[in-house]
Amino acid sequence: MSKGRAVKRSYLLPFRVIEAAAGGDVDAINKVLKHFEGYIVALSTRELYDGDGKPYRVIDNDIRRTLETKLIVKVLQFDTARVA
Repeated sequence: MSKGRAVKRSYLLPFRVIEAAAGGDVDAINKVLKHFEGYIVALSTRELYDGDGKPYRVIDNDIRRTLETKLIVKVLQFDTARVA
């Protein structure tokens, strides 16, 4: 790796956080949401056009909330016993 080059690190959520979130722990669920926040924002970003035809981007909050809700539902349905 060359000197001065930034390394982008991706990380996994600790299993204990996933386990707690699946058990309904609100703080853990919020950690899961925070972990996927960038991805959810990217998926809910839409390109619109102003009166002059110039494009601009906005976050569609309806889509964002729908994605967050679906993530929460799936986390709560997750069976950690099958993984451990």
